[in-house]
Amino acid sequence: MAKKNTSVYAALAANFLIAITTFIAGGITRSSAMISEGIHSTVDCTNQLLLLYGLKQSKRPPDKNKPFGYGKELYFWSFMVSVLIFGLGGGLSMYHGIQFLLNPHPLGDPMVNYIVLGLSIVFELVSCWFALKEFNAARGDLHWWRAVTTSKNPITFLVLFEDLAALAGLLIVLIFTFLTHWLQLPALDGVASILVGLLLAGVAWFLGTESRSLLMGEGIAPETQKEICELAERDPSVLKVINVLSTYQSPDSVIVMLVIAFKQDLNTTDITTAVDRIRANIKSAYHYAEFVVIQPQTLSKSLEKPALESIK
Repeated sequence: MAKKNTSVYAALAANFLIAITTFIAGGITRSSAMISEGIHSTVDCTNQLLLLYGLKQSKRPPDKNKPFGYGKELYFWSFMVSVLIFGLGGGLSMYHGIQFLLNPHPLGDPMVNYIVLGLSIVFELVSCWFALKEFNAARGDLHWWRAVTTSKNPITFLVLFEDLAALAGLLIVLIFTFLTHWLQLPALDGVASILVGLLLAGVAWFLGTESRSLLMGEGIAPETQKEICELAERDPSVLKVINVLSTYQSPDSVIVMLVIAFKQDLNTTDITTAVDRIRANIKSAYHYAEFVVIQPQTLSKSLEKPALESIK
């Protein structure tokens, strides 16, 4: 698991180092923006630990309480990570910035901040490199945006977006630290904290939307549904596939249910044999179709439209 999720461990290490150094720098220079970055990195450390916990839980085998396994644990903890980014990371950064604007005070020597921010950017760039490498390997030839919106494994984009948001936050703090001392306007330090908070809130909203979709039972892509429908209808015993239903239990496990109208001259034994054959063909073609349920049904007038139309 360590090799497969290198980006998570790299992000955890980077955020741990950034949290320590920015909190120290913020305490020395009394910078609201640096404290906000420390909060941000601490929250990210918690996020990585939750993702690792979710990964471990999702690998648990099925039991009598969870006959389909614990795969959705990963989706639940990914959603919780998004909530934490918004509630703790974004909320506390904005609160800290507003408090500083209401009670601004002169800052200390900025050189400490520059050194710490420079080191933090290096740490975050290394983490981004690992995350981007894993993301590109997972997306293949897909455009990056489509890869994010269609991915069933939130780890592939959660860590990357966290790292990019952290890098953007560090750059915001670096720019505003310079402006604060150059213009002698301490209030700009509070503005930087608020901007970092707004950045985190935006990223959290997007990640939360994607994770929520998976948690609520997102199914396989329409194109894949069509392919499965066509595969089943090639069986000589099938009259028509009435519907295809699916839901992801984990990135590597899908429940697929087909409602199929079989030819009327088949007996019970013929239909049972056909069901086993169709199930085996689907599992052979789609390794992630771990559970395939086939429901025979009489073809009625109301269902005579092609199955592919109902999938569109």
